[in-house]
Amino acid sequence: MTGETDTATETDELHAPAESDVLVVGSGVAGCSAALAAAREGADVLVVTKATRPEETTSHWAQGGIATARSDPESFARDVLAASADTADPEAVETLVEESRDAVEDVLVESLDVPFDREGGELDYGREAAHSEERILHVDASTGKHVLGPFLNYLDDRERVTVRSDTAALDLLTDEGRVHGAIVDGDGDGTDPEPVFAGATVLATGGIGALYENSTNPETATGDGIAMAALAGADVEDMAYVQFHPTAYSGEDPFLVSEAVRGEGAVLRNADGGRFMPDYHEDAELAPRDVVARAVADEREATGEVRLDVSPLDFAEEFPDLAAKCEDRGVDWRQGIPVEPSEHFLCGGIAVDDRGRTDLDRLFAVGECARTGVHGANRLASTSLLEGLVWGLRAGETAAGFDAEQVEAPDPRDSDPDLPSGFAREKFVRLRRVMDEYVGLRRTPEGLRRATAVLRRLKGEVDAYTRTRTSRSLYELRNASVVALLVARGATEAEPVGCHALEESDADDGGDYEEVDASASD
Repeated sequence: MTGETDTATETDELHAPAESDVLVVGSGVAGCSAALAAAREGADVLVVTKATRPEETTSHWAQGGIATARSDPESFARDVLAASADTADPEAVETLVEESRDAVEDVLVESLDVPFDREGGELDYGREAAHSEERILHVDASTGKHVLGPFLNYLDDRERVTVRSDTAALDLLTDEGRVHGAIVDGDGDGTDPEPVFAGATVLATGGIGALYENSTNPETATGDGIAMAALAGADVEDMAYVQFHPTAYSGEDPFLVSEAVRGEGAVLRNADGGRFMPDYHEDAELAPRDVVARAVADEREATGEVRLDVSPLDFAEEFPDLAAKCEDRGVDWRQGIPVEPSEHFLCGGIAVDDRGRTDLDRLFAVGECARTGVHGANRLASTSLLEGLVWGLRAGETAAGFDAEQVEAPDPRDSDPDLPSGFAREKFVRLRRVMDEYVGLRRTPEGLRRATAVLRRLKGEVDAYTRTRTSRSLYELRNASVVALLVARGATEAEPVGCHALEESDADDGGDYEEVDASASD
């Protein structure tokens, strides 16, 4: 979550309206791809992002790499479907696989010249969990930052693309089922809003990691696009399927330990030194993420600790960035890296078709905030950047060609200056406690019902203030509460498969709930 602003200055009037052919909200790989494709079609594109630097986007944090079809595209499609427990949409998977090579070659290789790792002059393809062959293009274990930075620089040089950083979208501008742009904050804290009208609007706001205490995503990942779209009436699907990565460093200042490390031979050991994954799945450390994450959680609970043993590989040579992160935190990786599951990716989101179109006219969604059907109930490793790239290009191309139309914009200026000090911060702590306790890796039917009740009350408290205030922290809290409620409600109704698994409710579940609810209100 961004820095809190609980006091605001009233503005005399909204800024004069801005216009663009295409408005892209978000500056990760999906948003950049949409902006690039729309500009190529001759559209003027405005990208607004609340990030002030690439490190604040989810794409920058991507480690493993980007999967692409090689000699056997059919095996790639089979792996995606198998990892999803056969819940992914086969047509969406076919689109992803068929367009993977062309998209990667066009944008990442020819346009951005991303320095993918090579071996003997040839591209060095890696392997990760649930992949049947080596097909992951990567740059060490920090692929995201080697893609996103050059992508943003590339867009800066395009005449038709303008990027406004430190600018959050607050609400969509709608009229009779059509989206006409968005209200954005004009001063970086949400207290000086302005309308931006657009022929088409593309949401590329990333995921929901900030809803959990432990996440591999930045604190800016508050589910903004999903919440704005849902509040405007767009359909959302598969919100129950929140993926937890099995190997995040479990100490202070956590970081993701890429799945590629296990792909190169690292193994998981419990506190007794025993390798346990062969007891859980025939593919051991390379089993689907949901299987490995639950196994790591079980072994941590049973023995007290799980470490990733990297002795089978030349860790410092093959993953220098990760070795450096360990050393910065005083971790002797030679003794194994202590790991735990951490929230990683939302497989669901705003429902879209094969061009990124939502069910609201002229509204598109791409990247992690969108539900394309590719992932189903569980995502295959290193397909998130690829999905953002492929659907971003398709959505951007389709979004070009509409003329902006101005409609009456609401005036969200502050009229109630008396927001309690620390309100947003304290409520966010409460939300995270509820999500961690009841809507995390382990869930029970009773826990989900209790979480839904708490989150419904929390949303009501937040709504009472968002009617009269526009601070960015408050809108992020509103978005997080909307999305948290969608996840909890979705989990009560969804099929327990993939990364959504239900356990039997404990008899004393209510006691834990009361403790969480009360302590969070202090």
